[in-house]
Amino acid sequence: MIYIESPERVTSYWPGPGQKFLFLAGGITGCPDWQQEMRQMLKDTDWVLLNPRWEHFPIHDPSAALAQITWEYEHLRVANAILFWFPSETICPIGLYELGAWSMMHKPLFVGVHPDYSRRRDVEIQTSLSRPDVGIVYSLEDLAKAVRDG
Repeated sequence: MIYIESPERVTSYWPGPGQKFLFLAGGITGCPDWQQEMRQMLKDTDWVLLNPRWEHFPIHDPSAALAQITWEYEHLRVANAILFWFPSETICPIGLYELGAWSMMHKPLFVGVHPDYSRRRDVEIQTSLSRPDVGIVYSLEDLAKAVRDG
């Protein structure tokens, strides 16, 4: 596994042929750092993980939001597959937006929802309508297993 974290750019790393990129989409603000848990669970795979969550986000820098959104926009397009995790602590409005947008594409999706996530039923219904091929799981462990099996 290779790990790339925002603001590092994937263009600074040139992978070998057939390299697989997995974007870690979902909660960032107001929730646990589930991305690091997923990183540990997938550490022995051949994925390049693209993590939009900065270790130290410069919250007081007015240009940081543009840099972050641009990074996500570009790296979602580089990714071969997208993993979504919706934790219980936050609604994840950007994650919902991204799931809606990428549900209209044919890129492989892995979707996980914490059982107590407030919009769980919405994610289940919308995903079943737009991408009936995508199963939803309810733990980070099962999400990592879906990636491994996928």
